[in-house]
Amino acid sequence: MRRDTRAPGARAQRRGAQALYGAAGAALALLAGGCTQAPDLGAVQAERAKPVQRYDITQALAANGQVIVGATQTGAALVSADAGKSWTRTQLGGASLIGLSACPDGSFVGIDFYRKVWSADARGGNWKSVALDKPRTPLALTCDGANRWWVAGTHATLAMSADRGATWKVTDLNEDTQITALQFIDDKQGVAVGEFGLVLKTTDGGATWTKQAAVAGEFYPYAVYFASAGEGWMSGIAGQILHTQDGGASWKAQDNPTRAALYRLFAHQGQPYGVGAAGQVARYDKASGAWQALAYTDAQPVFLGAGASLDKQAALVIGGPGGLIRAIGTAN
Repeated sequence: MRRDTRAPGARAQRRGAQALYGAAGAALALLAGGCTQAPDLGAVQAERAKPVQRYDITQALAANGQVIVGATQTGAALVSADAGKSWTRTQLGGASLIGLSACPDGSFVGIDFYRKVWSADARGGNWKSVALDKPRTPLALTCDGANRWWVAGTHATLAMSADRGATWKVTDLNEDTQITALQFIDDKQGVAVGEFGLVLKTTDGGATWTKQAAVAGEFYPYAVYFASAGEGWMSGIAGQILHTQDGGASWKAQDNPTRAALYRLFAHQGQPYGVGAAGQVARYDKASGAWQALAYTDAQPVFLGAGASLDKQAALVIGGPGGLIRAIGTAN
């Protein structure tokens, strides 16, 4: 170890200087602390009070002609009674909403990734939840013409409740296949689609489900929409869109110039629409038999996980990440 060869007096002076500098530093720190004002939390509180938060990811939307309801990843129900101009927020504890449907009676039903089904009245209020045993992981839901709830998901399982979740009738196909989309076309006819090209149909209100021929190429569907018992569309990976005119017995590819995967398909004023990757909104033009990109102002290149029709207006509501939930026009 190196020794300090300086005189004892020098060492004492050095220790004294260190003590002096330390005391001065402490005094300056105290003075600085005394001059610092308490942080202004007003802006933070104002941000927290907003009904739509920057961290919101809207994963589903539904409308019943009176209100629009949006469902978020963090379990918030966003409700608008003025066509998306303003929103109110209801936080549903411990939830992550991944699907939403408006029933014929105007009520709403939604599925929670954490194995619950949520319901609300026709104004988007009075939310209640019931536990869901099967499917183990719910992925899709709809409400049929008799206001019965249908939930589908893993292991090719469908569950139906005619009493708002008090009891369930389960159809388990015992396959290692996910049902990813589900629609009832009328009171009797419904369709469910899933991975590996799975297509299921019912013509007796869901009492039985029959397998159709599998879609070629182990097609993985994101969404399905049938305009009638015969004509329907499925969207899939990398912007694929398939079309059927024989009730799902056979499917043909259609061109999608947006090249974007469409995560939701739905009807707006008699036309099929889709929303999806890169902020794309597309609609099917029956006259040309082709899908077209819908241009809209302030489009953001983010995924759109939700869309719904404002059928009384030439407008849609779209939703995605970063607090994105807004109405866009469809007139042009």
